[in-house]
Amino acid sequence: MAEKILTINNKKEEKFLRKETEGVDFKKVKRSELSSIILRMRKTMRLARGIGLSANQIGLGLRLFVAEVPDSGGSLKFYAVFNPKLQKISKEKVALEEGCLSVPDTYGLVDRPGRVLLTGFDKNGRPLKIKAWGILARVFQHEIDHLDGKLFIDRTKQIYKAEKG
Repeated sequence: MAEKILTINNKKEEKFLRKETEGVDFKKVKRSELSSIILRMRKTMRLARGIGLSANQIGLGLRLFVAEVPDSGGSLKFYAVFNPKLQKISKEKVALEEGCLSVPDTYGLVDRPGRVLLTGFDKNGRPLKIKAWGILARVFQHEIDHLDGKLFIDRTKQIYKAEKG
């Protein structure tokens, strides 16, 4: 079943989205529960036609995000990252349009580093280290912002609404 995605259109939901999430303690959570959360998040993200989703966007205060982005061969690659951190970011910045499932029908140009080194853990608590560039680097940064209680609209100088119809 797909989850409800919290949006800034509801003040209570926006307040939750703007709170920093808690790190996941793998000793306190069952693997089956983590797998279930990942499946629900993946389904919710896909049904909403998103390419990334953070746990707090569905009301969970966990430091976890999922993402699904085409790799260099065009195949979709799925990521579920617990307790993510950006270890390195490039000096070179790239400005691209961003949108967000929690900020409906709104877009803006956001400057972000073009390359990052992400560390975190998989659902089994095993360490991950991912070098990312292009859209994947952008998605990782966008989702980590969510986990830190930030939204893309906090980073853009120009916000515009999508035209309906």
